[in-house]
Amino acid sequence: MSVTLRPAEALRLWQQTSLAQVRHGGLDLTMRQAAILLTVYLDPPPHTVRGLAARLGVTKPVITRALDTMGAAKLVSRRRDETDRRNVLVKRTVEGALYVEQFGDTVIAAGRELAT
Repeated sequence: MSVTLRPAEALRLWQQTSLAQVRHGGLDLTMRQAAILLTVYLDPPPHTVRGLAARLGVTKPVITRALDTMGAAKLVSRRRDETDRRNVLVKRTVEGALYVEQFGDTVIAAGRELAT
């Protein structure tokens, strides 16, 4: 399915989604945390700290700090890769899957509001 939006419409959708998230009073993720979370949940695994850093174009410590916050919120978990102990695997959680699904619902609702 293809959706065509003008820049102002795309920004309005982003604004409405952001406002809904803030009003909901749930987790307040940074753009970096949201990018990491969506990458973990939308792209096929495995996900590693090293791979996420390369994908986002940031350093491993940047990813680690973001994962610390998201891990405390139970959105993701981490563990050592038993086949290559140098790697840290980033895993999905039930709580994280629910958060991402609800976020998707928020985007859909914001898009519907703009369409009316």
